Amino acid sequence: MFKYLKHFKQDFPASIVVFLVALPLCLGIAVASGASPFAGIISGVIGGIVIGFLSKSHLSVSGPAAGLVTIVYTAIHDLGYETFLLAVMLAGVIQLLLGLVRAGIIGHFFPSSVIKGMLAAIGLILIMKQVQHMFGYDGDPMGEFSFFQPDGFNTFTGMIRPFQEPVVMGAIIVGFFCLALMILWARPMIQNHKVLGRIPSAVLVVIVGAVINSIFAAVNPELVLGGSHLVNVPEFDGWTDFTDKIKTPNFASLGNSQVYVVAITLALVASLETLLSIEAVDKMDPHKRRTSQNAELRAQGIGNTLSGLIGGLPITAVIVRSTANLESGAQSKLSAVYHGILLLIAVLVFPYVINLIPMASLAAILIMVGYKLTRPSLYKEQFRLGWDRFVPFIVTITAILMTDLLKGVVVGLVVGIFFILRANYKVTLQSDQENEKDGKRDVHIKLSEHVSFLNKAKLQLRLDQIPNGSHVIIDGTHTKDIDYDAVEVIYNFSEVAEERQINLELRDIPEIESYYRK
Repeated sequence: MFKYLKHFKQDFPASIVVFLVALPLCLGIAVASGASPFAGIISGVIGGIVIGFLSKSHLSVSGPAAGLVTIVYTAIHDLGYETFLLAVMLAGVIQLLLGLVRAGIIGHFFPSSVIKGMLAAIGLILIMKQVQHMFGYDGDPMGEFSFFQPDGFNTFTGMIRPFQEPVVMGAIIVGFFCLALMILWARPMIQNHKVLGRIPSAVLVVIVGAVINSIFAAVNPELVLGGSHLVNVPEFDGWTDFTDKIKTPNFASLGNSQVYVVAITLALVASLETLLSIEAVDKMDPHKRRTSQNAELRAQGIGNTLSGLIGGLPITAVIVRSTANLESGAQSKLSAVYHGILLLIAVLVFPYVINLIPMASLAAILIMVGYKLTRPSLYKEQFRLGWDRFVPFIVTITAILMTDLLKGVVVGLVVGIFFILRANYKVTLQSDQENEKDGKRDVHIKLSEHVSFLNKAKLQLRLDQIPNGSHVIIDGTHTKDIDYDAVEVIYNFSEVAEERQINLELRDIPEIESYYRK
């Protein structure tokens, strides 16, 4: 763990941004799930400190997940909260077992077009949901991501909801000023400045938002934001008051069969969402570091077991927090740990200060995170790769927007598999030779005549097993068709080969650019 401390200058500022993103989502997801805001904070702290410490991922951040809101809400209603906590604890045990039996291998089998479609859809949902908060409508919890909203509207019609309510001019001024400030702060003239470039834009806008609201109080009290328009962190008199509010599972319900049904459902859905997020984060990692899916399931299992024991919600790796972490320049997993510590400090030490932050300021931050996830260049990139990748990408986005995260991914996966089967690719390595000569390991991998997405996992695992310092030849001389996903794995490997002191030689492997439409 100490080896990560060398990245403190990058990790701590990033953790502040992640904290600001995670805080309203922890509170909002808890409320949307029918739990207390305190439960959201507990799971956020555990996701940051415990799972962040145990995880092998350098950039992912865990916390309560929007994708589980519907399941959690129904379970709490049917079982009661203490019995629900028992199900959460058992779900964690199941996840731990899944990691021990190495079930995480399924994470290798998600097509990149589906993963990128998931990211784009989450970005669109973030933007559309936060527009409501920008205009001062805070009737729906900020962490609520489902298509059908609690107020009876949906993701699309919900954007007109603020215009059916009295105008909240204070929120509009704060929200749009903060959004404009974030856009300005992303410009090269600011980022390259010796002083201004060191100030995280997310930190700046929450301070500016609170200051503007204070100015409203002195200049025009009618514009002052209060109540639901501000962050509402639970306030405690001290550590004792904090611990007194912790709830524990109802172990008397161990004989209730419904508890096990909920536990298995939570474990499977949470594990799938985690594996999807981990795969997505690894693809975005500029250093192309790979996370052990099985180690991640074990970390998540321990985290969820603890969360259930002390009154928290189910936890998964969360792409929104992880993206904010990556975009803020984090280099190691300590950023996730720091953000968990900040969440704990926020509720114990200075909740009064946190509760001065306007929701519109946080909405501006999340809109920028959403834009980075669904940037226009992503759509152009997928289109240029051809219809067999663009169609699953678009279908995944549409399905997620119209249903939820996991249903949408399943639909996209089915469509992706259809295109794979239509191409009738057979997956195998023609030969794989490894020998040692003069104290140096030589590896010669010959690709088969047809290499498809189905070879991605085997190829990735084989490359991960190559010893550092080897001489490696990846030979595509006899390959007629090689899928983009396999080529992406090879070139991701080439980017880290130098760090691993591997002498890599590629023979007749097509360039990534050759797959794009001209």
